[in-house]
Amino acid sequence: MGAYGLFLVSGLAVGALYALGGVGLVLLNRATGVLNFAYGAIGGLGAMAAWQILQWGYPEPIAWAVCLAIAFLLSAGYGAAIAPKLAHREPVVKAVATLGFGIAILGAMNLLWVVNPRKLTLALDGIAINVLGLRMTGTRLLALIAGFAITAGMSLFLVKTRLGLMMRVLADDRQQAAVLGTPIRKVETIAWGFSGVMAGITGMLFGDLVRLDPAVLTFIVIPIIATTVVGRLTSIRTTFLAGLAIGVIESFLTLYKPLAPFRVASPFIVAILALLWLQRGRKLTFAGAD
Repeated sequence: MGAYGLFLVSGLAVGALYALGGVGLVLLNRATGVLNFAYGAIGGLGAMAAWQILQWGYPEPIAWAVCLAIAFLLSAGYGAAIAPKLAHREPVVKAVATLGFGIAILGAMNLLWVVNPRKLTLALDGIAINVLGLRMTGTRLLALIAGFAITAGMSLFLVKTRLGLMMRVLADDRQQAAVLGTPIRKVETIAWGFSGVMAGITGMLFGDLVRLDPAVLTFIVIPIIATTVVGRLTSIRTTFLAGLAIGVIESFLTLYKPLAPFRVASPFIVAILALLWLQRGRKLTFAGAD
């Protein structure tokens, strides 16, 4: 498949990370009603800390553990200390509060690490694997497997477990959930913690596959949010497919020089086209009603 196969593999791997991030946002939104704009920054701080651990000579498993621990503590800490104070505010207020949190984390990263080119190299980068005739590194394969596995796991979790059911009830009606005896603070904090772990995985792999830079990692939340728009902040499966599509489109656009400068707009183009398609039925219904 030549160059097309290489760009397909690259696009699928990055798209799987967009999808994983989208699933993390959808999970949190379904449990708390919050669209977390700090998602990228949370994973970014974890990835930068992991890079620092590796620079100090510690083994990679410790770097992974530090990354996930930092992302979990940041997210769960926000969910436990700040989010409850905004529980009854408008959705836009909640979103802006997370945006401020993300910018604060970005500022902390810029203070801790001077802006310099850095490379996060994981051990799996040195492994080449052939999958269905496509040659990919172990890290790209890990991104794909993690995306599929976590998406499937979260879908089953929300449907099959008691905690998942409580999250769904909480998202539908907070007051009814309280009447039914749902421990709201506990469930919301757990949802924030889950989302933080997924942010850490996303940041670590993105820092390896694309670029290890605080600003780039922080604003990865933009294409991730585009995947949630396609999934209407409810459908995990649609969000995952949208992430893969955005990653592949971005990758293939780099093959065509006239279109390459517009690759950054591909998440929004995919989101807009998907929303227009989803609205077709409604428009036809309204037209018939008139």
